[in-house]
Amino acid sequence: MASGLSVLNGGTFVLSDGVGDVDADPELMQGFFADDTRFVSTWRLRVDGRATGFVSAAQDEHFSAQVLLTPDAPDVYQAADISILRRRTVDEVWVEEILVMNHATGPRHIVVELEVAADFADLFEVKDRQIRERAITETRDDRGLVIGYRSGNFVRETRIASNRPGGLVASGFRFTPEIAAHEDWSVRFILLPHSEQRGRAWWPRNPGASFDATTERLRDERRHFAERAPDLVTDWPALERVYDRSIADLGALRLQPDERRTESIPAAGLPWFMALFGRDSLITSFEALPFLPDLATQTLRILARNQGRRIDDSRDEQPGKILHELRHGELTVTGELPYSPYYGTADATPLFLILLDEHRRWTGDDKLAAELEQPARAALEWIDQHGDLDGDGFVEYQRRNERTGLINQCWKDSWDSMRFKDGRVAEPPIAPCEVQGYVFDARLRAARLADEVWGDMPLARRLRAQAAALRRSFRQAFWMPERSGYALALDAEKRQVDSITSNMGHLLWSGIVRRDHAALVAGHLLGEHLFTGFGIRTMSTLDAGYNPIGYHVGTVWPHDSAIAVAGLARYGYRDAAARIAAGLIEAADALGGGLPEVFAGYSSALTRLPIEYPTSADPQAWAAAAPMLLIRVMLGLEPRGGAITRDPVLPAGVGEITLR
Repeated sequence: MASGLSVLNGGTFVLSDGVGDVDADPELMQGFFADDTRFVSTWRLRVDGRATGFVSAAQDEHFSAQVLLTPDAPDVYQAADISILRRRTVDEVWVEEILVMNHATGPRHIVVELEVAADFADLFEVKDRQIRERAITETRDDRGLVIGYRSGNFVRETRIASNRPGGLVASGFRFTPEIAAHEDWSVRFILLPHSEQRGRAWWPRNPGASFDATTERLRDERRHFAERAPDLVTDWPALERVYDRSIADLGALRLQPDERRTESIPAAGLPWFMALFGRDSLITSFEALPFLPDLATQTLRILARNQGRRIDDSRDEQPGKILHELRHGELTVTGELPYSPYYGTADATPLFLILLDEHRRWTGDDKLAAELEQPARAALEWIDQHGDLDGDGFVEYQRRNERTGLINQCWKDSWDSMRFKDGRVAEPPIAPCEVQGYVFDARLRAARLADEVWGDMPLARRLRAQAAALRRSFRQAFWMPERSGYALALDAEKRQVDSITSNMGHLLWSGIVRRDHAALVAGHLLGEHLFTGFGIRTMSTLDAGYNPIGYHVGTVWPHDSAIAVAGLARYGYRDAAARIAAGLIEAADALGGGLPEVFAGYSSALTRLPIEYPTSADPQAWAAAAPMLLIRVMLGLEPRGGAITRDPVLPAGVGEITLR
């Protein structure tokens, strides 16, 4: 059987097996998902009482797929006289068409059955393979089937309509057509996920509407999104394929995260992160800014609206803090999980300030910088008053929600990412090195906004003085002379977490690194202990904690490597930046044209091809946007004085990259 199918559009997606069936087996983690809820847990096609056999599948858009089946497994010696074309597309609803074709010389009477069930499991239950039982109701009438669940004010319903009336049975749908010789028969379903709190429509659009018309409408919407980005022309075919895929992935990941439903923002990634994430959306928008500036505009506005307002330890909320994650599933609505929203991140707040200034640099839009002045000032106050837990001048994190809060609240947020070179795990509160770089950059950028937009010269002077002081103290606290590099972090005892990691690339990107240290940092990033040939490992092979398939301790994260590329270029190491950029693009091409969230950290000399990480999100937003940052760096594009300057340094063998 073929591997599974993934069909998605924004926050709505279907995960199935290769023939298109959805099975409730917890180990398979399949279903129809929206609003962090599984609205369909079983969707199984049977023809004449038998499971279908896979013949082939095709998918050229994230939102649509088709699979060709036969009633039995294909037989090389005998052609089937029945074939089934199963076509699927996802908008805010799931549309499925099943076309049965009779290839026999006479008529065929067949039975087509769809077994349907919904368990309304929270996405985190599905992810953890621990599904609790719920009291599910079913209602059948002339409009179709309604499967529902209510727990207090939490209401979820799956509404299923068909263009062929009369097919409802206890298990789902059943049809018994007679198909003439060389003719076909079809049935079409529309499945709508209804969330009362989110205000979705009561019933699906006309179930008799053409499947092709629905798909073409979605294709037009996606084409309109892609047309907002520049065209790319190059003699590097891999880059052209990767660029096109990046735009397609970002288009597929757009969602409307709040009740206004008027703005879209990139979700973090399929399948478990189809939600608003502060850090992910900010970095994605920064990477894509010269190409798709509207992503940054809407990201900044949505995050400002959801900025922390009060002290709430259950959600790690503080005034001025930018959120980490916003969810809508039952476990969040009932308070079992804190994601309503959750603020457990130390880096999203300075990144908000960085993106706000970068947006103005590229767009010349003083209005947005003025509109968001108060959220920006609140973010600066959070850094000073709440981010620095002990008054030592560094931003640290320590979770306040001990039951469900994140232990590590930087981008390497797995529990074991903060390791000493001997492999020991550091204890919080922890001050990650890259967060100090972000704060340094954020203060300088906010000073520019204070000078040029907000008209507050005293604030600008204070921020520049704070940045200069931070740079001095950072060097003293984080520089490791014996390793010629910067420590990953400071632990609870202010000891250097002394492993060598990719985080040093973020330090170059922020500008906090002293010029006399830049060459040593660049040497690490290009050395064989960090650079695989495809990208930069998250942890050096020299350290005891290194594992090429450890989530944050040896794998390659494309966005992480792209940020390092930008940092190298900032300090003048343009050839080195181009070399790493070329490795990332070739890795993407080898992986099918797109960059996943993460891939294994084996050397290219060993594996020849990049090795996929087994649980990597794909598509994933900041990985999808990483090629755009790489293109910007390779072309040397910078906004200066109301114009875009260019200073290209291309990888060896590449003669042309043109943006139009």
